[in-house]
Amino acid sequence: MRSMLMGPKMVFTVRRWRRRCVYRDEEYDKHMPTKRTASRPAATDTYVKRFQELKTELAQIEYFSKGTVLARMVKCGKSQCDCHTKPAKRHGPYYEWTYKAQGRTVNVRLSAETAPIFQADAKQHRKLKSILNRLEKLSRQALAKLAKDAARRYDD
Repeated sequence: MRSMLMGPKMVFTVRRWRRRCVYRDEEYDKHMPTKRTASRPAATDTYVKRFQELKTELAQIEYFSKGTVLARMVKCGKSQCDCHTKPAKRHGPYYEWTYKAQGRTVNVRLSAETAPIFQADAKQHRKLKSILNRLEKLSRQALAKLAKDAARRYDD
C-alpha cells in the first residue's frame, strides 16, 4: 500500500488496481452525497418531449453531403465572342459542386441532371447540422437544470 499526499484536503491510497479517496476536510464531506442516487433523474417533460421530437427529425435525414452546388456562367476562350463584353451572353449554366476535403477546396463538375441531387444532399447536410446543434443546446439546458435540481436537493 502506497499513500501520496495530493494537497491539504485529500490523500489517495493506491491498492493494486483500485483507488480510494479519503477526505480530511469535514466541511467538504457534508456536501458529498451520502446515498447513491440515480445518475439522471427525470428532467422536465418539456426537455424530454423536445429532445424526442429532434431525434425523430434526425431519423428522417436522408443521404447528405457537405458542400455547395453553383450554376456558373463562364466566358469562353474566344476573344471575339460576345460573352467577353456582355454578361448576359455568357455560356452555361455549368453546374459545379464545391466542398472542402483535408483543408483543400474540391470542385466537381456536374451534369444538369445530377445537380439537383447534390443540391438536395447539401440541403440535408445543413439540416443535419442544424438538428445536431439544437440537440446539443437542448442537452446543455437539460443537464444544467438537472445539476441545479441535484444541488438544491443536496443542500436541503
